[in-house]
Amino acid sequence: MQPDTRPIGILDSGVGGLSVLREVQRQLAGEDVLYFADQGHVPYGPRDKQEIRAFARGMVRFFLARKAKLIVVACNAASAAALYHLRETFPQTVFVGMEPAVKPAAERTQARVIGVLTTKATYQGELFATVVDRFAHDVEVVTQVCPDLVTLVEAGELDTPGTREAVRAYLAPLLEAGVDQLVLGCTHFPFLAPVICSIAGDAITIVDPGPAIARQAGRMIARQRNRADHPGHTSFFTSADPGRLHALAQQLLGQPVPRESIVGVRWVDAEVEC
Repeated sequence: MQPDTRPIGILDSGVGGLSVLREVQRQLAGEDVLYFADQGHVPYGPRDKQEIRAFARGMVRFFLARKAKLIVVACNAASAAALYHLRETFPQTVFVGMEPAVKPAAERTQARVIGVLTTKATYQGELFATVVDRFAHDVEVVTQVCPDLVTLVEAGELDTPGTREAVRAYLAPLLEAGVDQLVLGCTHFPFLAPVICSIAGDAITIVDPGPAIARQAGRMIARQRNRADHPGHTSFFTSADPGRLHALAQQLLGQPVPRESIVGVRWVDAEVEC
């Protein structure tokens, strides 16, 4: 059987999904990837569900036009608002979405109290409520909506006085509640993990779903056909400034990113055009 060289599509409101991309690159090194950062509309957290769904549909159509074999919705807000909708709208497409990692946190907690850092859209979504109901019925879940953290990561401010002040304020009620597991409920937040750890100390264990999402993508690919056996290539697309994404991608991924691999796109009547 010939290897399936069709790409994986990864979409996010901005650069948060790079935390998932780096795991995909590590675990599925032979796969080509299309990464879409909808930075023209970031952040998704405060947006209406129908608006997020429209953005997600447009990005999915963009990926399908480029023969994507699997699409990772590497955005908690988009998964909360649109994952079920996307599966109904594109029934022949394989999707992997972000589910807040409440289950492993609930299984590992000794204090029986877990914390979740998230965004408004994720917190208010049906997916989050379902996950908590299924996996955390016997533990206390303390949720903190963090509207500023996505903006800070998008600005590349990973460890500034302002970032530390914001993280400290968001963590305060969780630490006061005695959480010992901290779920990162937004793909932007893993880039703030060093600051979170330095403020929380040894009191908490961070739960980042990125590695598990990459493993799930690998399992879904294996079910379809043999995966690619060539060195993988990543192409980046942004609905904002390609130069800005280039700088952020290199900063957040910690590796060189060819400038020519980043393409600017635009939204025209709910469709994405290069």
